[in-house]
Amino acid sequence: MHVFNRTSLQAAAALASISLIAGCGVFSDPESAGEKRITIGTTSSPSTLDPAASWDSSWEMFRNVYQTLLSFPTGTTVPKPDAAECKFTDKSSRVFECTLLEGLTFSNGHKLDAKAVQYSIERIRTIDAEGGPNGMLGSLDTVETVGDRTVVFKLNKPDATFPFVLATPAMSLVDPAEYPADKLRPKDGKVVGSGPYVLDSYQERKRAELTRNPKYKGFADRKNGGVTIKYFDDSEAMVKALRDEDIDATYRGLTAQEVVSLQTDDPRNKGLQLVESTGSDIRYLVFNSEDPSVANPAVRRAVAQLVDRDELVSKVYQGTAEPLYSMVPKGIAAHTTKFFDTYSHPDKKKAAEILEKGGVSTPVALSLWYTTDRYGSATAAEFTELKRQLEASGLFKVTVQGKPWTEFQAGYQKGEYPVFGRGWFPDFPDPDNFIAPFLGKKNVLGTPYLSPRITDQLLPKSRRQSDRGAVSKEFVQAQEIMVQDVRLLPLWQGKLYIAARDDIGGGERALDPQTVMQLWELHRRASW
Repeated sequence: MHVFNRTSLQAAAALASISLIAGCGVFSDPESAGEKRITIGTTSSPSTLDPAASWDSSWEMFRNVYQTLLSFPTGTTVPKPDAAECKFTDKSSRVFECTLLEGLTFSNGHKLDAKAVQYSIERIRTIDAEGGPNGMLGSLDTVETVGDRTVVFKLNKPDATFPFVLATPAMSLVDPAEYPADKLRPKDGKVVGSGPYVLDSYQERKRAELTRNPKYKGFADRKNGGVTIKYFDDSEAMVKALRDEDIDATYRGLTAQEVVSLQTDDPRNKGLQLVESTGSDIRYLVFNSEDPSVANPAVRRAVAQLVDRDELVSKVYQGTAEPLYSMVPKGIAAHTTKFFDTYSHPDKKKAAEILEKGGVSTPVALSLWYTTDRYGSATAAEFTELKRQLEASGLFKVTVQGKPWTEFQAGYQKGEYPVFGRGWFPDFPDPDNFIAPFLGKKNVLGTPYLSPRITDQLLPKSRRQSDRGAVSKEFVQAQEIMVQDVRLLPLWQGKLYIAARDDIGGGERALDPQTVMQLWELHRRASW
């Protein structure tokens, strides 16, 4: 997914752990616990309620009110059946067939059949909304139906990652009678889907009321009677609401400082718990090799030799992130530590030798750029620390500049920045989604990165293999090439946190491998 823009993915829930802050007691009886509503707070409000328009954090809402053919139940990193049973019917991963469950309907009672699936996918391509998910369907050629329940996707090239695409909330199924074929649905605050919940009412950026969908047929086991979502403009107000018992839990938006604060013995934390899981969102530096200051690979390699990720994570993120030595994060197949294997610990002497051997005189003037309003307030401190580390070696003279996202995006797309920081929240938990988007003449970075060995050989070979557990070799080789190129320098991967009242259970299962909240997992404990 584009940088959040969706900000989503990993085997997060499987790696989750719970840290209790304080409190214990006895709560509702077992019979009524699962029927009670939960109130959730978040700073991540939907940009739209129409799946054809969104490749961003709106996926949080979509996962809970719409249905997809496949999905990622908690604990899985491969697509599993939701509305359909699906499989490749050829050996080259070019024909993908889905058979819908019997008796599916939308929340309004209209039939959910093969034609509705075809309609849902084709309208994404027809509308081709700016910032929408059409870019995820590059390998799709045609969508055909066979009878009422069978849909056949024919691809223009082998693509074993196509099932992962279908499992994203971007491919949510919509009622043809309610969603125009060639334009977005008018913003009326309503949703007609076939997901676990029905959206009863919606106030943009303020509140959403979800109740169980009685017509739902799918994998989700709803453990609560419904969910109220409150949208906050800032995390400080959200944390206050949690402490004041105005909400039961939070997701999306906690800062590192707030996470640390919630782990203290502060009396305000009484009765709260913090659920931690490994995130798959990553942060990294991008080097524009067409800029003279970093055109020489020796400069890029020297930076890689000097960056101290442990210190960066400790100082700036206070342990709420993990050092990352691969573009493929921990929790995803083919994760490696190639950058550590190559450069080991930060070493000024080795960096100096790299520059000398590359014929680079020191100090090297370097300009680092970041966005001021995309990844949180800690980004400025992060780049200040990177500047300090590089200059402490005596080998670099660094300037740091920040711009709002809109200006920042326009700048890097024009090639104005020698080195700049980006983040990535993946579309699906497959190594392909941590490598392919960054390569080629046109990529999500706006900065060409040509590597024919990866794009013309390794990626196509891996996409012919439907068994995604058998493609690690290709992605390990791709990462070895990327380590030598140092066009991208991974820095850290995030951790995910859900803060909740201590009578709320299911937090450790609520985040799917895309780090999208599965609200049906949250419930009030019968006892503690």
